[in-house]
Amino acid sequence: MSGISAADAELAVQAAQGPERSRGYWAGVRKRLGRDKMTIFCLAVLVLMLAAIICAPLIAPHDPYQGSMLRRLKPIGTPGYPLGTDELGRDMLTRLIYGGRLSWYIGITPVAIAFAIGGVLGVIAGFAGGWVNMMIMRVTDVFYAFPSVLLAVAISGALGAGIFNAILSLTLVFIPPIIRISESVTTGVRNLDYVESARASGANAWTIVRVHILPNVLGPIFVYATGLISVSMILASGLSFLGLGTKPPEPEWGLMLNTLRTAIYTQPLVAMLPGICIFVTSICFNLVSDGLRAAMDVRA
Repeated sequence: MSGISAADAELAVQAAQGPERSRGYWAGVRKRLGRDKMTIFCLAVLVLMLAAIICAPLIAPHDPYQGSMLRRLKPIGTPGYPLGTDELGRDMLTRLIYGGRLSWYIGITPVAIAFAIGGVLGVIAGFAGGWVNMMIMRVTDVFYAFPSVLLAVAISGALGAGIFNAILSLTLVFIPPIIRISESVTTGVRNLDYVESARASGANAWTIVRVHILPNVLGPIFVYATGLISVSMILASGLSFLGLGTKPPEPEWGLMLNTLRTAIYTQPLVAMLPGICIFVTSICFNLVSDGLRAAMDVRA
């Protein structure tokens, strides 16, 4: 399971030197991000992929479910089927586009839910401290006793195959690391001078959290969660590959890898296409997260 680094925990303190400096800080973040060509390129790739999967009914050349045994495993470059066909004669380009819908949905949804739940619990633990912090963090430590892959497979296997169960299992995997990073950055912010000043002026806990804590910790938590999307997409594809996620005949990149594994000796390039999509998407999310983290570092 992904841990947190000192740089992750330090981002909140760097971003939270006082509300009066926030505008200049975020302007600097945008400027540094604009100079990072690799991050911009990866972000552009992700935007293009997102546009393609949203517009799938408009741009996909064929029906993703319609096949023919007469045209099964056609090679890349076949007229009318630029990326070939799968083991049932279905157009690979169409199924890759539609498969992106489920792969992105199963990959991003658990992180988004974990961001909301883990972020709230982590901020509560970091701001309240004491026995509240101890109780939340000790429960979190229990999940850290198991590797993330094993935990996801175990939970999904116990719940049974299906998209909902896969999302639920991945959400449970990602809540603990987000709780830990949220607690860490909140602890670093709660003792800063402007928070102490707000507390001394008589502001209640909810006002301090809403006005002074949340605006300064959400950025680092969001950057960390963005990095988890790449892990989530790989785990989601792995669950589908093992038969614990999406069920046939739905197009999903991990499931497509499973069904095409027998074609690796006859049409290796066609069989590799879903894996290439998973790799490109995951590495782009990872590099975008690294770029955001570097842009938020005032030493960059």
